[in-house]
Amino acid sequence: MTERGLSKNTVMAYRRDLDKLYAFLEKKKIKISGLTYPLFTSFLMEMRRTLSAASCARTMAAISTFLKFQLQEGVLKEHPLPDLESPRLEKNLPEVLSAKEVEALLSASDDSPAGIRDRAILELLYATGMRVSELAGLKTEDVNLDENILRVKGKGNKERLIPFGEPAAQSVRKYLDVVRPFQGRQPVPSLFLSRQKKPLSRQSVWKVIRKAALTAGLSKNIYPHILRHSFATHLLEAGAGIRIVQELLGHQSLATTQIYTHLDRSRLKEIHTKYHPRP
Repeated sequence: MTERGLSKNTVMAYRRDLDKLYAFLEKKKIKISGLTYPLFTSFLMEMRRTLSAASCARTMAAISTFLKFQLQEGVLKEHPLPDLESPRLEKNLPEVLSAKEVEALLSASDDSPAGIRDRAILELLYATGMRVSELAGLKTEDVNLDENILRVKGKGNKERLIPFGEPAAQSVRKYLDVVRPFQGRQPVPSLFLSRQKKPLSRQSVWKVIRKAALTAGLSKNIYPHILRHSFATHLLEAGAGIRIVQELLGHQSLATTQIYTHLDRSRLKEIHTKYHPRP
């Protein structure tokens, strides 16, 4: 690292970070070559107990640089974390809802036609972690209620499959059976429609989230991606690997998903399913 022209203090900080990693691996009785993404996520979560987000980011940078150096020197035959990148510190860590706050948000809709539709929207957003724009673009044929799987078209028109739980499936079934309007003799392709029987826009979905948050009395800053961020956070808290979360969110780079490794193990709660707090 001195070859990169780093200051003496930075080199010392990097050395301390690497010492912590080796101590962690020694406790697990694992060599550096056996490092995996789940183990690395566990290490970062342990570090987060005492370190700030900026310090954790520095730790990730130190480990990334060290692994590349080990690879170049032939100490490692292959990179144990090939997609590891340092997080972008200019981005603030996303604020997320607790499981209790999510329940309050999902229960905020009434039993009116609009309320049934809104409940289905909120349930799907949280159950799948998809973007608001992706939900607005869903077609009825994209939802498989026999297997509870969703086909989503994300950025760059890249498709991915996302499973979802029974609460979301029940809400969607109720919407399709009771509320879903039809236009003329042929059903409108879009899954979620407005009162005017037109495809629901991204802005309209955002209004649904804000309305539910207001009704639920949530005091947190509510933004379009809050259910997406809560979905990812709760999955990692429950033990899901960061690679799985990356795939579900449709992130091309693992660095984008790594922002969620700010989680603290003290926040882990009892869950009803292995990877999601709502069975």
